[in-house]
Amino acid sequence: MSLTFGTAGVRAPLGPGPDRMNAGTVALVATAVARHVRMREPAGSTVIVGGDARHGSARFVEVAAAVLAAHGLVVVVPGSPVPTPVVAAAVRARGAVAGLMVTASHNPATDNGIKVYGPGGVQIVPPTDAEIERHLTAAAREGVDVPHAGASGVLVDPTLVDDYVASVVTGLPTPARPPRVALTPVHGVGGEICRRVLAGIGVDDVTLVAEQAGPDPDFPTVDSPNPERPGTTLRLRRLAEEIGADVALALDPDADRCATGFVGADGRWRMLDGDETGGLLADHLLTSPLPGSARTVGSDSGAPVVASTIVSSRLPSLLVPARGGRHVETPTGFKWLVRAGDPLRYAYEEAIGHCVLPDVVADKDGISAAGAWCAMIGSGGPPVGARLDALAEEFGAHVRRNVPLPLQPGSDPAVELRRAADLLVSTGTVTPLDGSAGFRVSTPGARAVIRPSGTEPLLKTYVEAWTPARPSASDRADAARRVAALADSVASAVAS
Repeated sequence: MSLTFGTAGVRAPLGPGPDRMNAGTVALVATAVARHVRMREPAGSTVIVGGDARHGSARFVEVAAAVLAAHGLVVVVPGSPVPTPVVAAAVRARGAVAGLMVTASHNPATDNGIKVYGPGGVQIVPPTDAEIERHLTAAAREGVDVPHAGASGVLVDPTLVDDYVASVVTGLPTPARPPRVALTPVHGVGGEICRRVLAGIGVDDVTLVAEQAGPDPDFPTVDSPNPERPGTTLRLRRLAEEIGADVALALDPDADRCATGFVGADGRWRMLDGDETGGLLADHLLTSPLPGSARTVGSDSGAPVVASTIVSSRLPSLLVPARGGRHVETPTGFKWLVRAGDPLRYAYEEAIGHCVLPDVVADKDGISAAGAWCAMIGSGGPPVGARLDALAEEFGAHVRRNVPLPLQPGSDPAVELRRAADLLVSTGTVTPLDGSAGFRVSTPGARAVIRPSGTEPLLKTYVEAWTPARPSASDRADAARRVAALADSVASAVAS
């Protein structure tokens, strides 16, 4: 069995063999991408290749760059580990025809992968993925030699990072009252570059979690490098309390995602989920557009678009029109979110991915999101907790429970989805998802989305209930009961 190329590229454990990430499989993937590009673009076209600080990344960047150069392409590499948004931005800014980023994002330390961008720094979509997959199959059948490093046609350009920082800083406002920031890159590559961006907008009081500040591919202080996990942000929350921070920020290891934290009225720090951060940023960015926004106040380019996905909260569908914008719901993935419509003001996914400067990075970008969040907090106004309460007063409280449900080994996710859907017909109205595998079940005042994971043997479930505007304590309690009841029904259907 060999690696399968999908719309996000490839991702797999490190190790020997055709279904693992190693120099040989990287050469095959790079060959497939090169053949696809050369069928459409002339020799001498530019491709950007970068990588993070994971095990194997430096070697895989060398291999991929050499393969692409051997196919007549001019390959530009940054010469050091970089965040994913730097590569996405460089593809767009340099007019490159493609970009390859070696990363496994927030996967375990044993994994690595390759993410592929098309022109404009946008993730590829069908049928491009299928075309590259066909080239990959052919290359595997023919066999491809692993090239030596140092091939001609590979240019080292460290200014890719400088250009990214300058573009993001230009697109963000300077907060009137710069906040004090606690920051962790979770042993990834985003710490210093994020600090440079924040300093560029006047946010100089930034303290990194010391044990997690530098890149370490083993992620030694956490069980998982995913900032959505409470244990991953424990040190960050402690630091925020110790220094009296105004903002707590956690990037994932390749810095394309950002989790935000705040101190509650009880003095305790907690992290917001992606929908809470998304709701607050959508509200702020529609009423206070960023300098780098595609549409400024008073322009005639149409209502600004805010996009979220089918598994995100229903809150944006209420909030965005109320603020004069147009809400678009897309299938999961930023490859769809950034194509939601023009002029795109902001896009987010519940898995703490945010696109705040689509004209700079047409993908999720944790560093520019961190800057936008600091600008919002530093602009004045009520604290985060009060902002959340205000949204609940206006649009109702939204209660969520997102839980992955494991499947039995060897089971077929498609079969399990159909069986769960059949069982849930008695619970509510079941409808298939447009453009995605999975379904939605709706009950009065609640809904759930169930879809298969693309990387693990499990079904992902996203359950939400809501209250009327100006909710009472009993309204909130009722929503909590509804979300628990629907979540239990979904779990029982999947387990049956």
